[in-house]
Amino acid sequence: MDKPEADQSQADFIDQKSGREEAFWRLKRASDKRRHKRVQSIVGQQSEGWKVTLGRPFFLCLCIIFDGLILTEIPIRLGKSMFSWIIFGIILGYTIMIQKQYYDEWFDVDLTDLDVN
Repeated sequence: MDKPEADQSQADFIDQKSGREEAFWRLKRASDKRRHKRVQSIVGQQSEGWKVTLGRPFFLCLCIIFDGLILTEIPIRLGKSMFSWIIFGIILGYTIMIQKQYYDEWFDVDLTDLDVN
């Protein structure tokens, strides 16, 4: 009578072990892809000009200054009410989306000459 229960627990153990191994290999493949993309982007940056290399942190600094100093005037000028903070949040969200679009457009790393695997 204990034989079917023992076989079932052994089968459950094997299923759990194979499931863990499959999950491990899925995670490994995903991390390998991310690492390969990071390495490619670093190698791609080596062929960039100095304007792009220096423009990247300069653009980010300007974005931070604009978002932190200029846009925070909205709640200050409107009396720090809940409405002014909501307006600030909406405008800040759209501003960050626009800044990200420009960043991606201007400072995208060219990976066309690299090996794409």
